[in-house]
Amino acid sequence: MLFRSGFGIRYVVQDDPQELENYMASVSKVILDKCRAYDFPVPFICIEPGRCIVGDAGITLYTVGSVKTIPGCRTYVAIDGGMTDNPRYALYGSSYEAIVANKADKQKDFTATIAGRCCESGDLIQENTQIQLPAVGDILAVLSTGAYHYSMASNYNRVPRPPVVAVHNGEDTLVIRRESYEDLVRNDV
Repeated sequence: MLFRSGFGIRYVVQDDPQELENYMASVSKVILDKCRAYDFPVPFICIEPGRCIVGDAGITLYTVGSVKTIPGCRTYVAIDGGMTDNPRYALYGSSYEAIVANKADKQKDFTATIAGRCCESGDLIQENTQIQLPAVGDILAVLSTGAYHYSMASNYNRVPRPPVVAVHNGEDTLVIRRESYEDLVRNDV
């Protein structure tokens, strides 16, 4: 049996993940050809689909708390989340598309670094990314967070994890409730 990690998804416009059917046809052909060439029995292959099942389905919503321009350096857009609920950028620089959701019909022509709430130099969601012109109170949406967002969230700095809401056909359902501060101290002695 052969195992492989999950299939990729489109995190940013430049990503071009293969369609599952095309990928499997290519893999099957190579394996069958090699088995014939070496007179080897065809193995059973199990490939875990991983993030392709839920990755694109997740969107994380943040509220913009401040917009701060440091002349000659960069503009920070501070949000009410960050590496506590999505550590992938802080850990290994994962790329994401972000939009100002309440301005989604506007052009993404503003360069910003999206900073989290933990006051850590690495608490970033994206650096030098294009979004619509943000303002305090806007809703910032980070796309394709369905696969790793909640599963990698932590209570770093005693920050409660956010809720998870499923939306289907315009109907919302609370799937995981927001953690409270009481939840965070429940096991303290």
